Amino acid sequence: MTYLVPVIKVALEVLQWLIVARVFLSFIPHNPRHPVVSFIYDLTEPVLSFFRRLLPATSLPLDFSPLVAILVIQLLEHFIIGFL
Repeated sequence: MTYLVPVIKVALEVLQWLIVARVFLSFIPHNPRHPVVSFIYDLTEPVLSFFRRLLPATSLPLDFSPLVAILVIQLLEHFIIGFL
């Protein structure tokens, strides 16, 4: 069971960094068909789309789903690590 804790921590931390990378990609022009960009979008879109559906629509052109997703992932990480 102790080998599972580092694997979960690394997986959740990688997901957080991929979300941060996606936020930075939104500020710069990029080719969405580039393999690295496509990989980042493919891994983060299911998570971010889930939180986009949960958050209320605002008149601001800001997407708060990455912030909420990272906070929930961190809470999930602490809960799972504390449970194991």
